[in-house]
Amino acid sequence: MRFFNAIILFILGSILPVIAATLPLQGEFISPTDRYIQYIGRFSYKNPEAPAFNYPGVQIQAAFEGTSLKMYAKPMSGFFMVTIDQAEPFKVSFNSPADSVVTLATALKDTIHTVNIMNCIEAFHRNPEFRGFLLDPGKKLVAPSPLSPRKIEFIGNSITCGYGVESIDASDPFTEETENHYYSYAAITARNLQARHMAIARSGIGIYRNFNGPGEGSPDCMPTRYAQTLFNDSSELWDFSQYTPDVVCINLGTNDASTPGYDRERLYRAYADFLSTVRHNYPQAKIVLLTGCMLYGESLSHVKEALDRLTRECHQAGDREVYRFDMTPQTGDLGYGASWHPSLQQHQRMADELTPFLRNLMDWE
Repeated sequence: MRFFNAIILFILGSILPVIAATLPLQGEFISPTDRYIQYIGRFSYKNPEAPAFNYPGVQIQAAFEGTSLKMYAKPMSGFFMVTIDQAEPFKVSFNSPADSVVTLATALKDTIHTVNIMNCIEAFHRNPEFRGFLLDPGKKLVAPSPLSPRKIEFIGNSITCGYGVESIDASDPFTEETENHYYSYAAITARNLQARHMAIARSGIGIYRNFNGPGEGSPDCMPTRYAQTLFNDSSELWDFSQYTPDVVCINLGTNDASTPGYDRERLYRAYADFLSTVRHNYPQAKIVLLTGCMLYGESLSHVKEALDRLTRECHQAGDREVYRFDMTPQTGDLGYGASWHPSLQQHQRMADELTPFLRNLMDWE
């Protein structure tokens, strides 16, 4: 018997060397390559048994049989929001070097259930990997419901990431524990519209100049990273045919203009060039140029002027599918998140503003 167990462990170790030490001997292991797993967002499949990702908001969905569900991931993969069936979402973490499996559900009715798992942080330094599920013995995944045909792409900065949204003190510093894209205006808006969404977002990033960067521009601003499957990996470019949004919402410019020294013409030109890139990738999409809620005064006026000018010039050139939308600037009446970022209530307000605009624009009932 010991010899037999040793052989089994050797086989598991050969297939899944990283998680073999914690893989239970009871249960049905479901590989990330299972045809019934739905992936939403930018994933790298260089290793199909361990799809990699690092943008906030990427999601993994499945329908499964049985009473329990465990998730395998690379240790230190970070924080995830999980929804089982229609129950309230909850947060789980892979936050120690020993963590490679987390229990997502137990004691469910022995029937078919659904799970949605969202990466809720900027995981650019963690480089998470999804490594499969474990079900009850003899159970399996089943065909899931079709994904929503409505698709949105959000391109943005810390506001879109959900930076500090779980904090209630503006003096708090950034921590992964208080960032949660699930509660961002972007994710809330997508849920309101029953749409799937992809977020290409990074805190501190600008359209030409990152937060407090040099006036001539930052080398790692959004246009230089946008084509990458993983934010910090230039070796793999994203295949834009994998996800064609109906509408793209670009919420950039806050970091460019939030500190002195920015060049208004550089900002405009970078935005115009980036818009051309987005239009090339998505010829039929509607594109909405947003201002966020964190700018005010002269800097807000300058960003608005640049976006209004760009929209006007696109229309004059024949592209009538570029639109403008301004979020209401935050005043503190709804509190603040960490580092003066929008609170959960502020994100809800932004979603309440953006949702009807997009619903009308897209004719989504």
